[in-house]
Amino acid sequence: MAAVTEAPPAAGPSGRDGTLTGTGTMVGFMLRRDRIRIPVWILGITLTTLMTASNLKSTYGTAEGRQSRAALVDSPTGIAFSGPGYGLDDYTYGAMLANEVLGFVAIFVALMSVLLFNRHTRTEEEAGRAELVRASVVGRHAPITAALIVVGGANVALGAIMTLALGGSGIETVTWPGSLLFGASLTAVGLFFTAVAAVTAQLTEYGRGAAGMAGAAIGVAYALRAVGDMGNGVLSWLSPIGWAQATRVYVDDRWWPLALALVLAAALVAVAFSLTTRRDVGAGLMPPRPGPRTAAPFLGTPLGSALRLQRAALLWWSVSMAALGAVYGAFAGDVQDAIGDNETMREWVQTLPGADLTDQFLGVIMSMLATICAIYAILALQKPRGEETGGRAEPMLAAAVSRTRWLAGHLAVALAGSVAVLLLSGLGAGIAAAFSVGDAELLYTMPAAALAYAPAVWVAAGVVVALYGLAPKAMGLAWAVVVYAVIVTTFGGLLQFPDWMNDLSPFGHVPQLPGAQMSWPPVLVLTAIAAALVAVGLAAFRRRDLTLR
Repeated sequence: MAAVTEAPPAAGPSGRDGTLTGTGTMVGFMLRRDRIRIPVWILGITLTTLMTASNLKSTYGTAEGRQSRAALVDSPTGIAFSGPGYGLDDYTYGAMLANEVLGFVAIFVALMSVLLFNRHTRTEEEAGRAELVRASVVGRHAPITAALIVVGGANVALGAIMTLALGGSGIETVTWPGSLLFGASLTAVGLFFTAVAAVTAQLTEYGRGAAGMAGAAIGVAYALRAVGDMGNGVLSWLSPIGWAQATRVYVDDRWWPLALALVLAAALVAVAFSLTTRRDVGAGLMPPRPGPRTAAPFLGTPLGSALRLQRAALLWWSVSMAALGAVYGAFAGDVQDAIGDNETMREWVQTLPGADLTDQFLGVIMSMLATICAIYAILALQKPRGEETGGRAEPMLAAAVSRTRWLAGHLAVALAGSVAVLLLSGLGAGIAAAFSVGDAELLYTMPAAALAYAPAVWVAAGVVVALYGLAPKAMGLAWAVVVYAVIVTTFGGLLQFPDWMNDLSPFGHVPQLPGAQMSWPPVLVLTAIAAALVAVGLAAFRRRDLTLR
C-alpha cells in the first residue's frame, strides 16, 4: 500500500502557510450554531435597555424628580453601584442612562462576549470536536479568527441596534450622537472582553477554567471601577467599564476613552494569536498538575467526583466574593457623612428597612451580593450537563451508581458551595464594615444577613435542576431568574417598580438584614419551593434518556 503523505497547505489569500485556511467556512458554521443564541443576547440586552429608558420618562417626569434622583446617585451607595456621576447639576434622561444604566449593561455585554467566545474555542477543544475539525483543511489560526469575527460582529451588531433603538426612542435629551456613542461604548467593552477570552482560552485546557478566568476579569473590572469612583478616580482608569463611563455619554460625548479599549483589545488579540502557536490542540499553556498515583477512596463516590470537578471554581468564587464584600463594606462608615443634611437622601433612606443608616446601606449591599452568588449556583449545576454531553456521565452511570446519587452529588456541591460563597461574602463585608464604623457586632450580623439569602439562591438552583431533568436543552432559561433579580435589585428603586414585580424575584422576599427584622415564613416558603423544584428535576432525570448534544 502506498504511503499517504499530507499535502502542504496551499498559498493564497489566507497566507503563505495557510494558517487562516477555512476561516470563512468556520464563520458560517459558528453562525449556524448560534443562529438563535446571538439574536437572543442582542435583543434581550437592547430591549431591557430601551424599556428602562422608556420607564425613566414616565417615572421621573419632572425636573424636580430627576434632581432628587441625582442626589441619590451622588451618594456612596449610588457611586458604588452606578458610577462617578456626570451631569448631576442638570439631571436629564440622557444623563440618567449614562450614570445608572450604561455600566450595568456593559457587564452583560462582557458576559455575552466571554461566553460566546469560549463556546466556540476552548469548549470545542475540550469536547474533542476541534481536533476533528483541524484534521480537515483548516489552518491553525482559523478557529480563533472565526470566533473573533463572529463574537466581534455580534458586538458591532449590538452597538448598531442599540444606537437605532435609543436614537429613535424619542426621549428628550437622548440624542442621536449620544446614542451612537452609547452603542459604541458597549461595542468597545464587548471587543475588549472578547480579546480577554481569547487569551484565557489559551491558558487552560478546560472550558470552565477559561470562562472562569475571563469572568474574574469582569469582576475585577467592576470592582476597580467601584473603588476608583468612590476614591480619587485613578483606579477607574484601569477598568474597561470605567472607560465606557468616562465617555460621559449624553453629557459631554467624549469619544477618546474608547481608544484605550480598542488598542488594548488589539494587543490582547495579538498575544492570543502568539500563544496559539505555543500549545497543542486540546492542551493549555498551564499544564494540569499531575495527581497522585492512586486516587483517594472519596473520589470514587458521586459526591467526591463532583467536588473534585468543582473545587477550583468554588475556591475562586469564594475568594472573589469575600473580596467584593470587603470592598463595599469598607465604605459603610462614610454613609452618615455623605447624607449629612440632604433632605432628599433622608427621605429615601426612610423607605429602607431599619433605623440605622449603616445597616440600611449594608442591607442593600447584601442583596446585590446575594444575587451575584446565585450565578455560582447556576454555573455549578451546569456541570452535570457538560458531563452528560461529553460522554463522561454514561460510564459512571453504567457502574453501581444510580442517577439520583450521581446528580445529587453535583447538587450537594452546588447548594453547600453557594452557602459557603454567601457566608464568605457576608464575612468580608462584615469585617470591612466593622473596621470602618468601629462596630464589632457587624462581624456576625453580616454573615447572618448573607445566610438569610441562601433559600433564594437555592430557588435559582432548583430551577436549573428542574430544567435539567425536564428539558436539558432549555437550561439557559434559568438565567432569567438571576437577570430579573439583578434588574429588580438595581433598578427597582430607580423605576419605582410596584411591589408585585419585586415579589416575582425570590430575592425580594428575603428581609434585608441587618436593618430589617428577621421573618421566617418567607424563608421557609422559599426553601420549600427549592425542594419541590429539586424533587421534580431528580424525578424527571430518572425517567429520561441521556443525550450527547
